[in-house]
Amino acid sequence: MSAPLTEPRYRTPLILITSLFFLWAFGVNLNDVLIPHLKKAFHLTDVQSSLIQFAFFGGYCLAALPAGWLMERIGYKRGILTGLAICAVGALLFLPAATLLVYTPFLLALFIMACGQSFLEVAANPYVTILGPTESAERRLNLSQSFNAVGAFVSPIIGQAFILTNTRYSDVPEQGMTAAQLAAMRAAEAGTVKGPYVVIAGLFLLVAALIYFARLPEPREHGETSDTDRPPIGGLWKYGHLTKGVIAQFLYVGAQVGVTSFVIRFSEYLVPKITDKTAAPYLTYHLAGFMLGRFGGSAVMKYVPAARLLVVFAAASFVLVSVGLASSGLIAIWAVVLIGFFHSIMFPTIFALAIKDLGVYTKLGSSFLVMSIVGGAALPVLMGYISDSSNIQRAFVVPLVCYLYILYYGLRGYRPTGVVNS
Repeated sequence: MSAPLTEPRYRTPLILITSLFFLWAFGVNLNDVLIPHLKKAFHLTDVQSSLIQFAFFGGYCLAALPAGWLMERIGYKRGILTGLAICAVGALLFLPAATLLVYTPFLLALFIMACGQSFLEVAANPYVTILGPTESAERRLNLSQSFNAVGAFVSPIIGQAFILTNTRYSDVPEQGMTAAQLAAMRAAEAGTVKGPYVVIAGLFLLVAALIYFARLPEPREHGETSDTDRPPIGGLWKYGHLTKGVIAQFLYVGAQVGVTSFVIRFSEYLVPKITDKTAAPYLTYHLAGFMLGRFGGSAVMKYVPAARLLVVFAAASFVLVSVGLASSGLIAIWAVVLIGFFHSIMFPTIFALAIKDLGVYTKLGSSFLVMSIVGGAALPVLMGYISDSSNIQRAFVVPLVCYLYILYYGLRGYRPTGVVNS
């Protein structure tokens, strides 16, 4: 008989923390709308537009280790509140960025918001795994992450409605436009981000208020004895399944962000005369599959081991991206769209498998797993470089390589090594 999902005393904390997964999805997934939108507004190359992901996931990487160290001292609740406050500041910085009509301030706002979300990731992911039986940790984290997928599904719909316009990238070359016309076009395009990001900042502050007044338990990981009894960081590296998990997470996030970021561009390349607004539904379908896969995967894990399901989903992603590389037109587009379903369980499953049996190293191990999200900064830029040098379709060879390593991790790399400190 499978272990219960959680215990009665942890239900309310689990619901509150799960709401965070839904909320920070907006910060991550609106980037996929911002890339084609700001590319058009500022007449950027694919490499330049991919700097949106570089700034965002670079913030994740740089803030992760400080977040883990701070969490060791102030606990999960205050760490989460710190993250929510930083997120709200970053979202509000979109107002002056849109007013200045300069690309760099947008990157700064995204960087700051990502630093806050790094705090939330470092806290929320391991916190969910310890809010119930160890045996159901992967299933519990996949369920909470399913609500992140709901946010991921909703965010491009909001982006399509309130941010994107029907102007094609090729319709707005800087050559031939007067300074006044160029400024007016940029003002109109950049100004559409103000409303959505003010609302997002308000949501971050609202959830912060709810968590501030809630009573959240501060459970200790196995082997943790006191707030001053902290293990040396070097001890982490004896856990081979963690180090391999960090690599797998780097490659997964790079593949997931790269594929999702370029769904619209991929569609525009393969279907002539399509606009970013009319291509946006393909991104919506991609993220709908992601959402369905999260809920479905969480349910299936009650009967199928998490690592085995990871193998199946990695293999399916490899096959689909191969079809996207080898075919053309709608067949290639739908192959890439369907990858969203098979991305679904990868992040939470790799995360839960990698921190299994870390004991007192759980928070620190979580920091390194969140740092590995920098793959979402590096690999989309590599894809953008390949796209600018050749075409966006050939850039999809990058996620093809990533899925091979994830397949290995699900087959062998996840097996726990090292001894829990006690």
